[in-house]
Amino acid sequence: MVRSPYILGVLAALLTAGLVAGCASRAPTHPELAVAGEDGALAVCDALEALIATGKDTAADREYAYRVVRARAADTAADTFARAAVTGRLIQQKGLLAANLVPDVERFARRSRELDPNFRDGTATRLLGTLYVIAPATLLQHGDSEVGVDLLEGLVEQHPEVLENHLRLAEAYIALGDPEPASPHLCRCLVNKAALRGDDQALLSMLIAGAGPLRCPNPGEEDPAGHDD
Repeated sequence: MVRSPYILGVLAALLTAGLVAGCASRAPTHPELAVAGEDGALAVCDALEALIATGKDTAADREYAYRVVRARAADTAADTFARAAVTGRLIQQKGLLAANLVPDVERFARRSRELDPNFRDGTATRLLGTLYVIAPATLLQHGDSEVGVDLLEGLVEQHPEVLENHLRLAEAYIALGDPEPASPHLCRCLVNKAALRGDDQALLSMLIAGAGPLRCPNPGEEDPAGHDD
């Protein structure tokens, strides 16, 4: 079974022993995070994601971003999403040392959806659906892998033009040991691979390797995920 780096980070909680550690009080490696932090939670979240997309982020960057969103996130769809996303990135890095923060990701992603389910074309729904698929059920309160797949399938139907929706749904199927329904979504991503950010391209390659040979339609044939562009 292939699991994404995010999945491996969460599952490390099952393999390592330790206590939750506080974030170190240090500056980020990349000063642009500190600049973004002056503009609030969403800005620092976006700046961190830009670093992660190119593989340039560091532990200090993720810890700094977490401190900012924890201190400055307001009760808006944008800020609660930012807190959920940045907290998820910290968990990805720390494993068990931040496993107790998984409920925060769920709580803030749910709150973002409550405030505005269409914020950034449902990005909080994508985050929440992925979390429900990959996180141990014992750390969650309101969902499980079945709910996660339902959320991701619904998001693909609502926003088929968003390539990351297809990628996350394919990831979910493969993580649950059912690669067959992932194939059309992987094909769609493969055809449009250049449009994915760098880390998602790497995830796509890993998922394809785990799913086995793909039989993607030739150019001009029916869309591989069953949608018209």
